Amino acid sequence: MKAVFELKQNAILRLAEILLVSLYLGCTSFGGPIAHLGYFHAEYVNHRKWIAEELYSDLVALCQFLPGPASSQLGIAVGIYRGGLIGGFFAWIGFTLPSVLILVLAFYGLSEIDPAKLNWIHGLKIVAVAVVAQAVWIMGVKLAPDKKRATIAILAAVTILLWSTAYVQIMIIVAAGFAGVLFQKGVISQHKSITFPLGKRTGLISLCLFFGLLIGLPLLRQISDHGWVAVFDTFYRIGSLVFGGGHVVLPMLEKEVVPAGWVEQSQFLTGYGLTQAVPGPLFTFAAYLGAVMGGWKGAFITTIAIFLPSFLLVVGIVPFWDSLRARPSLQSALWAINAAVVGILLAALYDPIWTTAIHSAADFTIAIICFGLLQYWRMPPWCVVVIACLLAF
Repeated sequence: MKAVFELKQNAILRLAEILLVSLYLGCTSFGGPIAHLGYFHAEYVNHRKWIAEELYSDLVALCQFLPGPASSQLGIAVGIYRGGLIGGFFAWIGFTLPSVLILVLAFYGLSEIDPAKLNWIHGLKIVAVAVVAQAVWIMGVKLAPDKKRATIAILAAVTILLWSTAYVQIMIIVAAGFAGVLFQKGVISQHKSITFPLGKRTGLISLCLFFGLLIGLPLLRQISDHGWVAVFDTFYRIGSLVFGGGHVVLPMLEKEVVPAGWVEQSQFLTGYGLTQAVPGPLFTFAAYLGAVMGGWKGAFITTIAIFLPSFLLVVGIVPFWDSLRARPSLQSALWAINAAVVGILLAALYDPIWTTAIHSAADFTIAIICFGLLQYWRMPPWCVVVIACLLAF
């Protein structure tokens, strides 16, 4: 009986830890979806060692293939690996909730606060430079250590910097995968077998729900006169089909909600600007739009609708991921894709992270200090965040 109690207590503490860590990431992760990968790497791989470098890189590659917000999906996957289905849900709640609350409160009257005047927010953006730079450094050493993979990383960075269109990122991932299959035969994975605490039956049910809602919601919309059914269908469909992350979903939402008369153009542009200034996933812009349409109730509906496809996809795929990644062809593809991810992260270090955070020698000085504290002094990221905010204040 005592052993059962201790087991339950440990499980509760683990779930609480997942929630608190993801809340911290949700409050401090500036710079967009690619930058979030650097924050996750620093926290989950380097600091807490919840997940091995190899599995982290494989999951990054997987989430780049899936439609929806890659950083949120990666957080869900890590949460599931750490604490099962509830762990995945807590990881999503923690990472998403801060920006949802900020954006909904902004709608209710806080939008007159100019984020540019809050120096501590600028300090958080400078921290992003150091965090992502450290991630590029560490991942580059491990995932692009030879000429072939270093070349793939450089080509990926150059391509995304010169042709920063909506779908170029997914095209780079696909091209790298093909290059790996064609030019790196017989890659033998040294990865240990990984078992997610989810059964394949759960995965199949989740995938059936994903496709069932994708097909069924438009039909329900046709026979229902309830306005929120149409809203849920629209946001679920966008969350299911958008590739390229948050920067792509924003214009897609505009094409849906403004012509329909749900949101005025001026309201959309206000929310658009606020979303760029808050931490966490850009998909939380849906919460602001939902608040415009129906207050807290609307924010809840639109947030659930746009993130639900990502959650169902991750839950549906991770139970099969270990057997999939054992295939030689996929190993060859991942060999190159992981190098391409390093290049994508390198490009993000410049734009938008560097370009939005470093405006003076003083900013660069703070970034150097933060990088040194992270990389050489091994200081916890939250301590570096506090120091950066104080220096920038």
